[in-house]
Amino acid sequence: MVRLTVVAFVLFSTAAALVPGVPPATVIPIMLSTSLDAKKDTSGKKLQGSVMQDVALPLGKINKGARVSGSIVGVTNFGTSGWEMVLKFDAIEDEGHKIPLTARLLAVASMRSVAEAQSPINLSADRDPASEWSTRQVGGDIVRRGWGKVGTAGGATGTWVEGNSVLIRLTPNPRAGCAEASGYDRDQAVWVFSSGACGAYGLQDLKIASSGASAPLGQIRLTSAKNVVIRGGSGWLLMTVEPVVNP
Repeated sequence: MVRLTVVAFVLFSTAAALVPGVPPATVIPIMLSTSLDAKKDTSGKKLQGSVMQDVALPLGKINKGARVSGSIVGVTNFGTSGWEMVLKFDAIEDEGHKIPLTARLLAVASMRSVAEAQSPINLSADRDPASEWSTRQVGGDIVRRGWGKVGTAGGATGTWVEGNSVLIRLTPNPRAGCAEASGYDRDQAVWVFSSGACGAYGLQDLKIASSGASAPLGQIRLTSAKNVVIRGGSGWLLMTVEPVVNP
């Protein structure tokens, strides 16, 4: 009995050690199932989403479908100046393991923009299988599924993989607020987003006032002159901003 207990402990410890941490500057594309509305939501509201593409890590991967959680930190009404919502993502749950998460926001896209990025733009799409479609990513990159290639306006290329998965190096977009930084030197999982996607897409006058890249780390501040409203099914392109490991 003692021997069985020791063996079980060793196996458990080994399995736990194999649970990957998430290195800084790792891109994680998610779909948020929770809807946001600054006029109705309050601090503490829980956020739920899903990872939309496998994310490679040095010691494994985050699986497509892993659950992402977070919460609203605060909501402020500035009267005629509009609304502000602060939120954060704090954990990924994958195959029973909970991994801490601290992430900044590169880009956010409406449900409609996400759907459009997965719709064909080639004229022959009505007679072609989905694996042969050409599509336009959020931000403008063109995916030619039949070739397995993705192209940017600047000439950079990436790879399309069956299942709406795209691997490509990020392109700096300093004018929109995304300067070149760590993580721009390797292929990243971007799902429906372009290499240079930065900011808000299809969300009226929504602005990313703070991406969460500076203190307080991971706190994303969204503002709008009218109301911060993002329907469930929106796409979020996150990037980790500090080392996080499984406790």
